[in-house]
Amino acid sequence: MERTLTILKPDCVRKQVIGAVIDKMEKAGFRIVAMKKTRLTPETAGEFYAVHRERPFFGELVEFMSSGPCVPMILEKENAVADFRTLIGATDPAEAADGTIRKLFADSKGENIVHGSDSAENAAAEAAFFFSTEESVRVN
Repeated sequence: MERTLTILKPDCVRKQVIGAVIDKMEKAGFRIVAMKKTRLTPETAGEFYAVHRERPFFGELVEFMSSGPCVPMILEKENAVADFRTLIGATDPAEAADGTIRKLFADSKGENIVHGSDSAENAAAEAAFFFSTEESVRVN
């Protein structure tokens, strides 16, 4: 089994589509290992997205991610990282395939509903950012 991290972003929470997005994930075979609702500060959002610090959209990303509550989750499935990235679709919902989470629920490239880890290594590091070892232990 492989794990990946997702964050249901503040726009997902604001639009009240958390349940619909989770339903898509579960129907695609993902098992939720850990989940919580939290609110990032500008500092913690900047720390999480530090890899993008030099990019022109960094400030907007940090502002958006700290604009309201979000729901980070650890998901588990065979080939979880690649399968989840396929399920969520392209960053720009206008370019996302039909039936993907971003095509169905996102409004723009900046407010695109969901984060998905891009590698197993990053998934582990990102999961550790939000969840302690005790919170991410498989219990069943």
